[in-house]
Amino acid sequence: MGIKILIADDDPDIRDILKLTLLEENYEITEAPDGEEALKIIRSKPLDLVLLDYKMPKMDGRQLCNLIKKDLLLQHLPIIMVTGKGEVSDKIDGIDAGADDYVVKPFEPKELLARIRMVLRRTKRDLEANPLTRLPGNVAILNELSNCIDKQTPYAVCYVDLDKFKAYNDKYGFEHGDDVIRETARILLNAIKEYGNTDDFVGHIGGDDFVIVTTADLSDKICEKIIHDFDNISPSFYNQEDRQNGFIIGYDRQSQIHKILLLSVSIGVVTNQMRQITHVAQIGEIGAELKKLAKGMEKSNYVKDKRQKKP
Repeated sequence: MGIKILIADDDPDIRDILKLTLLEENYEITEAPDGEEALKIIRSKPLDLVLLDYKMPKMDGRQLCNLIKKDLLLQHLPIIMVTGKGEVSDKIDGIDAGADDYVVKPFEPKELLARIRMVLRRTKRDLEANPLTRLPGNVAILNELSNCIDKQTPYAVCYVDLDKFKAYNDKYGFEHGDDVIRETARILLNAIKEYGNTDDFVGHIGGDDFVIVTTADLSDKICEKIIHDFDNISPSFYNQEDRQNGFIIGYDRQSQIHKILLLSVSIGVVTNQMRQITHVAQIGEIGAELKKLAKGMEKSNYVKDKRQKKP
């Protein structure tokens, strides 16, 4: 999959020059003529980098950059601000707004490409990220869980999973399914922001499976917040008829018709409060067992590990 870059500039000639330069490196290019259009694109498709003109109609580069960096799901998206020659205040404002770097017009193509490569390298860090949510993926998750075991301080690992998601995807299609996944990621990040620690971790295993690593004392509040917010928004993912019915019609593997309730969320919470955990696979096994128990309740719920290891 190629690297996807958005060029946001109101000058079509500048967009053409940038596009020709970037196509030399086989980057996949999308264009936007103003800040509002750029924001729509950024919110609707996965991107690897944005080249953002400082001065644009409808919404300037600084305003757009501010919005992106305040969005918990987009804040990892790297931005290179393109400013006019000698406009020092524009450069400073761009960096203050959260831009990762800047280039000055007229620019040297080789320098621009070098800066893009540098920013992409820097952003990659743990971002072997999930392309849909931009949350850290499996390598980063394994590292985080290994650190928990090594440090032996109290922790809680919350395995988050959506119920009835396959049936939803079958009826509404993958694009709507992707919207649900992105919104779920936002809900998790907001819960951590409100009730978690500053160094808590949110990862995306894949599909509708997520992981949160926090401390045991805060895990209940975080789970309750996730369930509250998800149940509030879940009906909005459906059309009016399904919303009013409170279910959709689906089929099992024997082609039997079933009424399938609206999307809910199940969470299994693994902690080392009551038992010693010695390897990462053990966390996964306990988490799967707890999540299965939560799923058996037919509504959004969480189950926390409270069993002591048998002597």
